[in-house]
Amino acid sequence: MPVFQKILIANRGEIALRIARTCQLMGIATVAIYSDADRDSLFVNMAEEAVALGGNTAAESYLNIDKILEIAKRVNADAIHPGYGFLSENANFAVACAKKGITFIGPSPEAIRLLGSKSSAKNLMQQHGVPIIKGYSGSDQTLQRLAYEAAEVGFPLLVKAAAGGGGKGMRIVRTQSELLPALESAKREAIAAFGDDTVLLEQYFEAAKHIEVQIIGDMHGKMLHLFERECSVQRRFQKIIEEAPSPSINERTRREMCAAAIKAGRAAAYYNAGTVEFLLDKQGDFYFLEVNTRLQVEHPVTEEITGVDLVRLQIEVAQGMKLGIAQDDIERFGHAIEARICAEDPRLDFRPATGKIQLWSEARIPEIRYETGVESNSVISPFYDPMIAKIVASGPNRIEAANRLSKALGELCILGVVTNRSFLMELLRNPDFQAAEIDTKYIDRNLAELSILGSTDEETLHEYCIAAVLWRSSQRTLQIPTYLHGLPRGWRNNFYAPQQEAFAVGTEIYTVAYRFKTDTNLEIKVNQLSFDDVFIKETGENHITLIVNGHKTTYDIATDNQTDYFVQRVDYPTEHLVLQPRFPEKIVEIDPTQYVAPMPGEIVKVCVTAKQQVKIGDPLVVLSSMKMETTLYAALDGIIEEVFVSEKQVVEEGTLLLKIEA
Repeated sequence: MPVFQKILIANRGEIALRIARTCQLMGIATVAIYSDADRDSLFVNMAEEAVALGGNTAAESYLNIDKILEIAKRVNADAIHPGYGFLSENANFAVACAKKGITFIGPSPEAIRLLGSKSSAKNLMQQHGVPIIKGYSGSDQTLQRLAYEAAEVGFPLLVKAAAGGGGKGMRIVRTQSELLPALESAKREAIAAFGDDTVLLEQYFEAAKHIEVQIIGDMHGKMLHLFERECSVQRRFQKIIEEAPSPSINERTRREMCAAAIKAGRAAAYYNAGTVEFLLDKQGDFYFLEVNTRLQVEHPVTEEITGVDLVRLQIEVAQGMKLGIAQDDIERFGHAIEARICAEDPRLDFRPATGKIQLWSEARIPEIRYETGVESNSVISPFYDPMIAKIVASGPNRIEAANRLSKALGELCILGVVTNRSFLMELLRNPDFQAAEIDTKYIDRNLAELSILGSTDEETLHEYCIAAVLWRSSQRTLQIPTYLHGLPRGWRNNFYAPQQEAFAVGTEIYTVAYRFKTDTNLEIKVNQLSFDDVFIKETGENHITLIVNGHKTTYDIATDNQTDYFVQRVDYPTEHLVLQPRFPEKIVEIDPTQYVAPMPGEIVKVCVTAKQQVKIGDPLVVLSSMKMETTLYAALDGIIEEVFVSEKQVVEEGTLLLKIEA
């Protein structure tokens, strides 16, 4: 039986820190590995030992099997924990570890291969009596066969990458005419993400729930479940809120679903941690979706309601130990909900965002669990997934857990990068969520309404501008010596015009005119709205407290270039205020014939060539950023004048991609 003295963590960010935390409790040394983009990341700074991989992209770093194993041997690691994503479900990596005499903390390569393919997993479940969804999972992948099988399944249907996960290579097809473009796009995304373009077809349920069961098995044939989690709150087929237990099933369905998950694990001779995912339809019937042969992102909610450390169990099983608990020993206590904080803009269809986190400050609420890989001054790069943190709240019941999580999100301060923080806050407070009337397409159906609820109202925007002006003024005053100590700031012996600053918030301009009546008391006008009594209560390095018309409020503020200001208050969204120059340059109109990259990323497909004629709506360029594909379409009829990029080229935001001659 192997005994681990040192574990190499083949991952990054919050999961690397999570694994290291349990290893430390078990007295096991850890080694972190990192890419060039992660050189100054929190998980590297906190690591006992860290070794550079080199490169920025996942292929150059966290997917580089030879380099990772070379480092593992060099540092004398007994085992490798892959976390989730990257190499966690790569059977070849598990085999390569064994050949080097290093234990892979996960299931056997055979189980990974068997269950990693949605096709083979579905066939296995059908053989063992686990209910499956109607569809096609055959080896014939010709477009003709797929078109025939799609007609047999019927529309709407779902195209899914057989080797995939996390929403990659997944497309909803509602009509026959949509099938071919969806297949091509799904296959392209699948080959890029998983190296395998095999897809399967499934009947698509318009209003279904996503429920999964956590299982754990040892190498001695013992298999346990740790109940279920509900993950129905999704965007782009990826989860953003998860909870345990599920509020959508009764005890009978719970028993049947957990029994089916155990059956699925035993059918594959599975050991270590895994997750069996099911779809629950409107009638309350459930169907097998897939098995994730790794630790899940949302594992903390299971730990919170059971008190079981899943990473510890993973390590013990990998050492050949028997599971020291029985099924009856595993009990549920209360309710837990997790929210994923992602660098993305819900108002722009969750477009990924990059940049520097200028200020990170966690809520001062007891017993909130933070799983994060960022801190103040962390940089969010375009090379990896946009998730930057998970926040978990527990409570004796679901409503209290949701309210505590919403409050924690309200008090969480993230300045410098656009995130989904306020969107998550509104979701948790939404009456439909509170009543558990949510399905996997709820966000898609209600995105416009939810985005409005998560936006900043006009009154708050005025206050943000006031806070930014006065905080900016206070920071300058701290830096400039005062020679006339007896006079209040801004004092003159004759009437003077108000001082002015202007900010752009999106496309709107807010002009703030202010005049000091005393050192801390001002009268202010924002555009046409007057504030006669504004008192500066307190200022600090990253905050200012104001009393506006008798209402005291504290605003968190950060800037690193004296032009871009990020402002937030408790329970309200963060806004980006751009200071306008006093003598603005001539405005240059956007040229509609030029197409630029909306975000940094990699060009995965150039759909057109020079001199080609295009019509409105034709695809031009496909850009991949943070594992998400974005397609740019022609906004006018014309001829491609010139293409400036090529496939696999990495571009920055604003890079000119091509021009169209109208």
